[in-house]
Amino acid sequence: MANTKTKDDEARARAKKAIKTGKWTEILFKALSKRVADRWRFVSFRGMGGGEWRGIVDVLAIRKDTTAPANDLLKSGDLFEIILVQMKGGSARKPKVEDLKRLRLVAERYGAKHVVLFTWNEKKGCKWQTLSESGEWAPSSATALFGAKSKSAAGAVL
Repeated sequence: MANTKTKDDEARARAKKAIKTGKWTEILFKALSKRVADRWRFVSFRGMGGGEWRGIVDVLAIRKDTTAPANDLLKSGDLFEIILVQMKGGSARKPKVEDLKRLRLVAERYGAKHVVLFTWNEKKGCKWQTLSESGEWAPSSATALFGAKSKSAAGAVL
């Protein structure tokens, strides 16, 4: 008997696999980040069905900035540190030049500290990269981006 799968069935199967890979990429990103990021919060922008949603940013990492502000009216903790994250899982292509320009504009608009590309592939593992001033992706790590876990948090009994 001939294969009865249609092109629509194959397209649905690919879309389902892409959604699953995207979810796993985000799960791994959050799990690896939280190992060192005790004060950071992560906001995901997934669609209703769990797939990608509109926009260039997949996850927003945010924490209170506890350094002394330059403005005398502001107090420590009034401002935020922001990191924009784009995630790619499986065989997804790297962001195009147009995507990099969009990421830069969003980063400038919100004063983001870093623009991060987090990739995960079942065979190659995870990779952290930050967008450099020259527009190239530079190797990075969760510790470099989010800092080492504080000693008090690392030794806490949960």
